Amino acid sequence: MVVKTITIKKNAYEALKSLKLARESFSDTILRISKRKSLSAFFGILSSKTGERMEKEIFKIRERRNIVHKARIKGIVKAFKEV
Repeated sequence: MVVKTITIKKNAYEALKSLKLARESFSDTILRISKRKSLSAFFGILSSKTGERMEKEIFKIRERRNIVHKARIKGIVKAFKEV
């Protein structure tokens, strides 16, 4: 087994230590927390009310972005017509 030594700040060490389970090495902790989780792992993490509020805000943000995008496209089309 190859061993590597790393240097981390004390607050990073404390954060890692707080995530470490009993009988788990720091290497095992790092491997455990760095694994990618599937989206299904997050199912139910938000209440329905919070999820609905987030969804509404996302739609508002997308709508504003679309308005800006459409205006930008109009400007580009106008600039090409003038050429």
